[in-house]
Amino acid sequence: MIIDRDNLKRKVDEIKEGRNTVVFTNGCFDILHIGHVRLLKEASRLGDILIVGVNSDSSVRKLKGENRPFFPAEERAAIISALKAVDYVVVFSEKTASRLIEEIEPDFYVKGGDYSLQELPERQALEKTGATFHLVELQEGYSTTNIAKKIGRNNE
Repeated sequence: MIIDRDNLKRKVDEIKEGRNTVVFTNGCFDILHIGHVRLLKEASRLGDILIVGVNSDSSVRKLKGENRPFFPAEERAAIISALKAVDYVVVFSEKTASRLIEEIEPDFYVKGGDYSLQELPERQALEKTGATFHLVELQEGYSTTNIAKKIGRNNE
């Protein structure tokens, strides 16, 4: 289910009142691939509720450059929300998910293996909220950038 940011905190409070474990991850999810699916499946196994933050179009451009995203945030959020492993999707406009982490205070924060806790932009937010950081091993060769390059070569 796609939920707006204004209602997310209230929903998370309700979830936690029921003593459910909240897991949070985020990303651009510009071209959904098997690495994303495996990350989301593993994240969902860590708790009762999986919330996924999807970067807005403007934040994707800040992170990936002016030629991205390939698909608008509304479409990326709809695709992610259709996955069985995902309970809630929220679009956020900041470059990092730090503020969102501080707002919802998840029990777990999950990222792909291209990050380490030391270089994680959200590290301070995790320390502030007490969320446990969980790293999912990357699926070698799967990235939106690599897929886009491959598509570009096939269209030449």
